[in-house]
Amino acid sequence: MVSASDLLDIDGEFSDRELALRETVREFVDRRIRPGIAGWFEEARFPVELIPELAELGLLGMHLSGYGCAGRTAVEYGLAAQELEAGDSGIRTFVSVQGSLAMSAIAKWGSEVQKATWLPRMARGDAIGCFGLTEPSAGSDPAAMRTTARREGDAWVLDGTKRWIGLASIADVAVIWARTEEGVRGFLVPTETPGFSATPITGKLAMRASIQCDVALDGVRLPESAVLPEGRGLRAAFSCLDEARFGIAWGAIGAARDSFDTALAYAQERTQFGRPIAGFQLTQAKFVDMALEIQKAQLVALRLGRAKDAGRLEPHMISFAKLNNTRVAIDVARTARTVLGGNGVTLDLSPMRHASNLEAVRTYEGTDEVHTLVLGERITGLRAFR
Repeated sequence: MVSASDLLDIDGEFSDRELALRETVREFVDRRIRPGIAGWFEEARFPVELIPELAELGLLGMHLSGYGCAGRTAVEYGLAAQELEAGDSGIRTFVSVQGSLAMSAIAKWGSEVQKATWLPRMARGDAIGCFGLTEPSAGSDPAAMRTTARREGDAWVLDGTKRWIGLASIADVAVIWARTEEGVRGFLVPTETPGFSATPITGKLAMRASIQCDVALDGVRLPESAVLPEGRGLRAAFSCLDEARFGIAWGAIGAARDSFDTALAYAQERTQFGRPIAGFQLTQAKFVDMALEIQKAQLVALRLGRAKDAGRLEPHMISFAKLNNTRVAIDVARTARTVLGGNGVTLDLSPMRHASNLEAVRTYEGTDEVHTLVLGERITGLRAFR
């Protein structure tokens, strides 16, 4: 079903193959995520039972080719992310951490042995990955990381801490970025390695149906074969973040669209002063404003996806889309909540849950401030970070 927010018939810009994938993922979300998401969010539980089903749909590492991965286009990946986040940001985040961060790091920077060892298992959902870059004192400034890796004979020894690491407590392998005498390097750390520990972060007010952890690395000893041979410097890590940011730019639209659709259905049924509240001018103005912003964000995402598929995507374009679309999504979710009145503050209706999640989505993979400065540098030619 086409959303009433599609005032420009943007659906007409997608191919039959793209729309078929979207409908497949949308049906999965309707059948498997919507019925349980309020409970998972309230319980602060990630539904691990969905992992085999997500793998069966070919959604894990879906934009990668070979090694059992689906080899889908960027636009197809974006549409899948959009539908998953219409269900909940936490579910889309799982697919993003697994595919766009952990699997992408191995695919981009790993050895042939590392790829063959991990990627097929991860695509099947038989192995889970996480991506350790952010630290307690190095969020927006990863160059300030304190995690170190030092050579000790034929081995590497890792020490340090990471924070807000998605999936770490259920992961089988962690992609860890650490300082070495040669600069920042990436390492594959099997999570059963002595000295590795992951502790889920509790008390979250957002992304409650997902897992984020504190990770400790205490004398973690690894063989030379654990090094990502091509993963040198922060640029290697950032290339994986760009993959995740691409998915966020699409996914946020899903949360916005679901908020819009939920509020519209409610407003058409909710009667006050003798008629549906959808018939009042102020309410209609809210829906118009939301629809305009959703449509513009969808066009931004589509432009991003087509550019990526054509090999013309540049990092500042991803910053543009991540910054714009998360801003739009959170504003739409908040406006949709106002249409719902008091009923909108419960888990019976999705907009406030989406708004809560989007506070985290807007922050991770680069805050508004970071992406603003990326774009500012692109416009002015002057770097304002330091």
